[in-house]
Amino acid sequence: MTKTPEQEARETIDKMLDQSGWDVQDVDNANIHAKRGVAIREFPLNTGHGFADYLLYVDGRAAGVIEAKKVGNTLTGVEIESDKYKTGLPEGLPAWYRPLPFCYQSTGVETRFTNDLDPVPRSRDIFSFHRPETMTDWINEDPPPAAGNLQQKISPFSKPSTLNLRLKQMPDLIKDGLWPAQIIAVNNLEKSLAENRPRALIQMATGSGKTFTAISFIYRLIKFAKARRVLFLVDRGNLGKQTLKEFQQYVSPYNNYKFSEEYIVQRLTSKNLDKTARVCICTIQRLYSMLKGEELQEIDEEGSIQGLENVYDDVPPIEYNPAIPIETFDFIITDECHRSIYNLWRQVLDYFGGRHC
Repeated sequence: MTKTPEQEARETIDKMLDQSGWDVQDVDNANIHAKRGVAIREFPLNTGHGFADYLLYVDGRAAGVIEAKKVGNTLTGVEIESDKYKTGLPEGLPAWYRPLPFCYQSTGVETRFTNDLDPVPRSRDIFSFHRPETMTDWINEDPPPAAGNLQQKISPFSKPSTLNLRLKQMPDLIKDGLWPAQIIAVNNLEKSLAENRPRALIQMATGSGKTFTAISFIYRLIKFAKARRVLFLVDRGNLGKQTLKEFQQYVSPYNNYKFSEEYIVQRLTSKNLDKTARVCICTIQRLYSMLKGEELQEIDEEGSIQGLENVYDDVPPIEYNPAIPIETFDFIITDECHRSIYNLWRQVLDYFGGRHC
C-alpha cells in the first residue's frame, strides 16, 4: 500500500526523535517513565484543542509538542496552530509549565523550534530535535550570578533563566586593556545578541587584534551568559595552535585568572570531543569529518579550505550524528568567515543552528 505524504513525514520524524534519544510511543501503550524522554503520538488534548501529533514528556512531565506536516508545507506561520496544542494539556496531567514551553513544527525535512521560556520567543530553523537531557538542563536553569555592578535579576514569572535572557543582562564591559575598535566590536556584538539576532559579522583591520577581541567576548559569553560551549573555527591547523596559545595567555579583567585556568579549552586533533571543554578550537574540515564519522589526519588540516568547497560536483549531505547533537555548541565563532559560509561548509554551520559570529 502506498504511504501518504503525512505517513512518510511521520516515519521520518519518528526516526529523528529516536536518533535524538526519545522513546516514541503510541498513546494506547504509553509509559511516560520508560525513558528520560518520551514522545507520544496522537495525544488527545482538551476539547477544542484536537490531538497533539507528538506530546513530549521529559522526566515524567509534559514539556513540549511537535506539529507534524507533510513535506512541502511551509512551516512559517504554523506556530499559531502549535499554540492550541501547547495550551490544551488536560488538567491533572504532570507538566513542567503551562503552556508547554517547547514547540516544534516539522515535515521531517524542515524543522522549526520555539522556546517559550525566552523573553521574546522566536521560531527558528534547526537541523533536528533536541535531546531530552538538553530540555532538562533548560528547565532547571538558574538565574545567572551577580558580577561586579550587575544586580542579580530573577527570571520573570518564576520561569528558569535562558541564554537569550542572560544575553540581555550582561554586565558593563571592563575596557582596560582593550583598544577603541575592540571595545566597539564587543559592545556592538553583545547588543546584537541581546536583540536575538543569531548572525553577526565583525570586520576589523589587519593587526587590530581580532583574536583577542574574540577571546574577550567569548569569555564574557561563558562567564555571564553561561554559554555551555563555544566553537572557534579556524582556517588551518597551525592557526588552531596559535589560537590555543592566545586563549592560554588571556587574563581575565574580572578576576586575574588566565582563561585556561578558569575554563577548559580544547584544540581538536581527533574526533573525540571533550564534553567538559567550554571552548573547542577546530578546523571546519575536521568538524565536517567528525559529523561524517570519519577520521582526519592532522596533516590534512594544514591546507587552506579556500577552494575545497568546489571539489564535489554534488555536496555530500550531513546526517544527524548522535555523538555530536545539534545543541553541542551555543555559539560558533569563525575566523576568516568569508571562506566558511558557502556550499560544502555552510551545512556544517547550519547543523548546529546556534549563533554565528
